[in-house]
Amino acid sequence: MSSKTRFIQALAQDTLPRAFRVGATHSGVKKNGALDLGILHSTTARCTSAASFTQNVFKAAPVVWSSEVLQKGNGTAKALIVNSGCANAVTGQQGLKDAQTMSAGVDEMLKEKDSTLVMSTGVIGQLLPIKKITDSIAPLFNATKEDGESWMSLAKAFMTTDTFPKLRAKTLSLPSGRNVRVAGIDKGAGMIHPHMGPPSSIPRLPHGTLLGVIATDAPVASADLQSVLDHAVDRSFNSISVDGDMSTNDTILAFANGAEGGSQLTGEDLASFKSQLTDFAIELAQLVVRDGEGATKFVTVNVENAPSYAVAQVVARTVATSSLVKTALYGQDANWGRILCAVGYAPLDKPSPINPSKVTVKFRPTDGSPDIALLTNGEPEQVDEARAAEVLKLEDLDIRIDLGQGTEKAQYWTCDLSHEYVTINGDYRS
Repeated sequence: MSSKTRFIQALAQDTLPRAFRVGATHSGVKKNGALDLGILHSTTARCTSAASFTQNVFKAAPVVWSSEVLQKGNGTAKALIVNSGCANAVTGQQGLKDAQTMSAGVDEMLKEKDSTLVMSTGVIGQLLPIKKITDSIAPLFNATKEDGESWMSLAKAFMTTDTFPKLRAKTLSLPSGRNVRVAGIDKGAGMIHPHMGPPSSIPRLPHGTLLGVIATDAPVASADLQSVLDHAVDRSFNSISVDGDMSTNDTILAFANGAEGGSQLTGEDLASFKSQLTDFAIELAQLVVRDGEGATKFVTVNVENAPSYAVAQVVARTVATSSLVKTALYGQDANWGRILCAVGYAPLDKPSPINPSKVTVKFRPTDGSPDIALLTNGEPEQVDEARAAEVLKLEDLDIRIDLGQGTEKAQYWTCDLSHEYVTINGDYRS
């Protein structure tokens, strides 16, 4: 997509969550001198945490170790160390030891135990240059700050094939009149098709990746934070796809240190926090799709009037991950038959809840012009191909699929599939 750097947001200091220190450095994992190691930690006495991890069977060492840290501490971790350039995935027992060593290095600086989570991203199957990392931990930890520049540096340390750092911060206003602050970082451009779940679903089992962290100064109980994160991830990060490939390292972490003060969020305040954090996570997730490797289109697939949210999401995901749909959008071809085909083979329970005679499909132009009807109640429309071609030239595309079978809805965000995607991934290790 053109001018992706326009999605970089300047941070207002008063939107940054209080009592979180962050920073980044070049440790030597990457060969080009770029930032490749970052730390985030809370300076409060207590901090709750939550996580959502990849469901890939080949879980990377940082995923395995971080899930253990969370279980040992009952969701009270207060720090994160992240490296880019090497995924520490499919690296056996040595990889697990290296993840543990990274965690222990920050714990030592915190003077605490089992308090640091780990994330890694980069090439699969290579061991970390662990001594370079451990030698960098103390000076990096001591240099962490609470300012926007340090947050931006941390966002850059997450990057692999990303073309811009993905960082957002804002103040959330709650019904009681309380204000809490939240900041989030994520990364990803390829190997993006997350399917993540809470740490309790991760057994201990011996490259492009979705990684993200959300930090807030709201006082949130650990169980509530996990519930909020599960809800938000399902409707944001689990609802994006660049290429249909689920990484070994996909991880979203959340920290809530309560530095805003006051009692723990409950009732309407907690419900509002959950809703606003979900919207915040959606914005972060969309940045990953907008930076999709080789992408020229940002595509929203809306499924409406479904019998359940699960059905709506499965149909949206199936359309969003269809290579034929994605290549047609890249070619600016209004080949809506590919969309219907994907709706029809969506992996749903049998008999299928979809009634073909009730399905309506249209393009909703993002320039505000009238919808282009493709199919109405199962009957094909006479499509103005010239008008459709004009709509498909737009960078942002909106596909609407009405199942006519209920009231539930879901969204999925994806991009097109271009020649450049093949070039990027064909040359990734060379």
